[in-house]
Amino acid sequence: MPSAAPAHAVFFPYPAQGHVAAALHLARLLHARAGIRVTFVHSERNRRRVARSRGEAALAGARGFRFAAVPDGLPLEHDDYGPPDTLALLLSIEAGAFVPHFKKILEEEAAASGAPATCVVSDVDLALLAAKDMGLPAVAFWTPSACALMASLQCKELVDRGIVPLKDAEQLSNGYLDRTVVDWVPGMPADMRLRDFVSFVRTTDPDDAVLGLVVSSMERLRTASSAVILNTFDALEGEVIAALSRIVPPIYTVGPLPQLAGASAASHVDPPPAAAEDASGGLAASFWLEDGGCLEWLRRRRPRSVLYVNFGSIVCLTSQQLVELAWGLAASGHDFLWVIRDDQAKVAAGGGGDGDDAIAMLPVELRETVKGKGYLTSWCPQEAVLRHDAIGAFLTHCGWNSMLEAVANGVPMLCYPMGADQQTNCRYACTEWRVGVEVGDGIERGEVARMVREVLGQEGERGKEMRQRAMGWKERAAMAVVPGGTSWVNFERLVNEVFSPGRNNP
Repeated sequence: MPSAAPAHAVFFPYPAQGHVAAALHLARLLHARAGIRVTFVHSERNRRRVARSRGEAALAGARGFRFAAVPDGLPLEHDDYGPPDTLALLLSIEAGAFVPHFKKILEEEAAASGAPATCVVSDVDLALLAAKDMGLPAVAFWTPSACALMASLQCKELVDRGIVPLKDAEQLSNGYLDRTVVDWVPGMPADMRLRDFVSFVRTTDPDDAVLGLVVSSMERLRTASSAVILNTFDALEGEVIAALSRIVPPIYTVGPLPQLAGASAASHVDPPPAAAEDASGGLAASFWLEDGGCLEWLRRRRPRSVLYVNFGSIVCLTSQQLVELAWGLAASGHDFLWVIRDDQAKVAAGGGGDGDDAIAMLPVELRETVKGKGYLTSWCPQEAVLRHDAIGAFLTHCGWNSMLEAVANGVPMLCYPMGADQQTNCRYACTEWRVGVEVGDGIERGEVARMVREVLGQEGERGKEMRQRAMGWKERAAMAVVPGGTSWVNFERLVNEVFSPGRNNP
């Protein structure tokens, strides 16, 4: 019997920093550890951003690992430097121009490499549908948490039960979101509140475009996918993963992906010939230039003494929130490493000002205080920062990549969720895993200072307990990714059952 065609996975992540970074971790791991041929598809806008931040060499790929690009539908004059408008990006992808471009990529890559695609991996449902149209397995890589996936799957049920959309805007502020208990979701706590669900339910519009896209995307994930990959580990989200396994196609939990990649390298697994060229230096995904100087600054700080502050690649705080946060950090008495993106600084300055100098947006009387206690930068190598011994806590927007990296490195969190899946992640971090405290609906300097001292302080019981629990989760994450651990075993199953079925069969 002739041998099966070599596996060739085509990746297209949703074109936002967190989604691309997680997908690239998975793609690199499949290529390096299993010899899977990979074509990684950026949007054209993101391709320009990676080239600008890291140079064209970052897109050169390696033997068996190629990069390609398709239009995302946004106008050419759309700002390349800041994060895209989420609704505009969603609607532009859904508008219909994406599918023919993506199918053309699949055809061109087959012609160029002599190895036709054998599956498509994406969290963009139109890419999954395009794969099915071409007779290819469609593998959904869901980059947020398992609990956020379950919460997103409930959007249609919340609509059917008349809970969503909200009756009026007052329900956003009168306690309705806290009083409304959603106790019927399998695998989730019975005291989940409506405020703990994905932010897309916070609408009064019965024709809300984003809510409609979420509902349709969840249906497509259930019906158009041959498998679902999750960047999490069983010990962290076991109950909800078990419940999801009865609702969606076969699930493979393979996280935390950076730690799984590290464990694979440390185990001295011999890479197959197709992956002999390690392109790790050229496969970075950051859309911004990373400031490595912050690591040198951290080396001069005491262990677990520094608060790391980063609201991710999309969130923009108001100038008032940023000033209140700065006063609170300064008053806490602790050193801090604070990431303020250039586009965020420009927004805070009213669209003008010097976006390269985040301190310039602060009141004059605050600038010297901040300079004395903190290190401000526009972007940093977050995985390396969270691994650093000097980091004692993380003030985060609760994006899943950030939260999972904190969990995997034993770092307690101050949680300030802003949208999408972040409310659900915050609930789990604070109530289920008990490694986080919620900052609240607003940022107030006195409360920020108090919470930083509480979490970072060496004397307080609450901070001590959080650190102990965080270290416990770090140990569980480490156990999941070593040979024989749940994520290690699930990755092997993923390769054999999804990407290379029958490769070991005669």
